[in-house]
Amino acid sequence: QLRLVESGGGLVQTGGSLTLSCATSGDTLDGKTIGWFRQPPGERREGVVCIPRIGGDWYYAPYAKGRFTIARTGKDTFMLQMNSLRPDDTAEYTCAASERDACNGTSDSWGQGTQVSVSS
Repeated sequence: QLRLVESGGGLVQTGGSLTLSCATSGDTLDGKTIGWFRQPPGERREGVVCIPRIGGDWYYAPYAKGRFTIARTGKDTFMLQMNSLRPDDTAEYTCAASERDACNGTSDSWGQGTQVSVSS
């Protein structure tokens, strides 16, 4: 069973940057759809960015385009680079992976989440 652990969250000022990392174990990350989700305070979880396992268009939420980047960083790791952060980016961020073919707004294996807080 794939296990995921996030790191890199924290407090940052408006306009700053953060890099979140996701380390996996227990199963291969190859052939998986991978992505990041977030849950702002009092709101539902939403997909942020996603790389589908079968190729095709990567998914970026409208607010993430031009500011956030997802990348595979190793055999068992991937990351989320976030730039030009705004207070409304404050949320718990969670990495996820699945064997679903496409980015469809959900996943099967989840990390425990890491908090990102952006001060104004």
